Amino acid sequence: MLELITSVNSAVNSFVWGPVMLALLVGTGVFLTFKTGFIQVKWFGYIMKHTVGGLFRKGERKDKSGNNLTPFQAVTTALAGTVGTGNIAGVTGAIFVGGPGAVFWMWVSAFFGMCTKYAEIVLAMKYRVTDENSVHKGGPMYYIENGLGKRWKPLAVIFAILGGLASFGIGNIAQSSEIAGAMKGLFGFTPFFTGVLLAILIAFVTLGGVQRIGHVTSLIVPFMALFYIAAGVVVIVMRIGDIPAVLVSILTSAFSFEAVGGGIFGYAIMTAMKQGFARGVFSNEAGLGSAPIAHAASSTEEPAEQAIWGVFEVFIDTIIICSITAFAVLLSGIELGPDALTAYASKGAAAVYAFNSILPGTLGGTVIQISLLFFALSTILSWAYYGERCWGYISNNSKVVNAVYKAIFIAVCIVGATGSGTLMWDIADTLNGMMAIPNLIALLFLSGVVSNITKDYFKDKK
Repeated sequence: MLELITSVNSAVNSFVWGPVMLALLVGTGVFLTFKTGFIQVKWFGYIMKHTVGGLFRKGERKDKSGNNLTPFQAVTTALAGTVGTGNIAGVTGAIFVGGPGAVFWMWVSAFFGMCTKYAEIVLAMKYRVTDENSVHKGGPMYYIENGLGKRWKPLAVIFAILGGLASFGIGNIAQSSEIAGAMKGLFGFTPFFTGVLLAILIAFVTLGGVQRIGHVTSLIVPFMALFYIAAGVVVIVMRIGDIPAVLVSILTSAFSFEAVGGGIFGYAIMTAMKQGFARGVFSNEAGLGSAPIAHAASSTEEPAEQAIWGVFEVFIDTIIICSITAFAVLLSGIELGPDALTAYASKGAAAVYAFNSILPGTLGGTVIQISLLFFALSTILSWAYYGERCWGYISNNSKVVNAVYKAIFIAVCIVGATGSGTLMWDIADTLNGMMAIPNLIALLFLSGVVSNITKDYFKDKK
């Protein structure tokens, strides 16, 4: 039976993360880019000034009810879910398999993904609901039902089920496993001990509700991002003379019609595109529908005002953080290719080797382990909230279902840390990709709403 489940999951996974779905994901981004008038180009300066730039000018708007998130807490909660182990291990694997050209196509995916993420958040804000305690609830399940109409509710339920199940795998087991590895490397802790500590920590944060999750992510995310970016800058500066050659290799490989290591004509460019698109989408989650759930909890009233954070989110996640990993790997001079990757215990181990070859001693490995620790921890926190909202939608916000979900989610931390549940992780990876199908349907049908809100918001801006 397990072999059958594994086989079926593998077949479905090859489709949801295959060329057709990746083309649809990126294609939706292209379509929305035109519908919104290329806001990621035309209004990029404005967006940066009024998102991260605004944090240095004045204090943030507080939520009057005290039950929702500030705009910055909403984006850090969303970033906590998107900036994860894939930014290091995933990018490294993509370069080994797809060559340097995968980086270029990752950038292309991110460029159009900025508009996809923007549109998701616009709709999440537009069609969110507010309960009797003034708590904002939103996401694809809400804008499918409230935007497309009640007859589309089955599609909304499908999305919520997929998201609720994926929270246990992609959002927990995969991350707990990485945390266990990092804690063993840094402190020598056993996986079980780490799992118990993690379960206690996750219980403390998640049982405090979305406000506590937002508060913790607003502290963790800036630290972990700045830490990894600083390490990456040091790596780049130490090999600054090789940057032009790396850029040339990225561009030439992206359009190379030769196969990596021989093979059919044009194979290399197709492999680079697939790896780059997949890594970009998987990393920033533009089109998958998870991040809008966090943004919908923001105290902001204007949909587009919160949605411009989505442009910043994709930019920092993929253009900055993923690129740092890519440059570190390429500047290290490490041998690439699918066969070369088998020489390492994991993709993360290959990234460690790349950093260690540039930074003195084993400092590179320490940087990777610390980064993975915080990347994975923050991802668990945000996905705990995503799963809570998905199961809450299905159960009509049943307190019993919510309590059971949190109890299972906390216990799964130990399962993931001790290395169990590999099949569940693989299935959750598939479910994560499948979330895009109902979400993209809604984005395409409601693109007119996004366009109108965008025009109204930017018409008097300079």
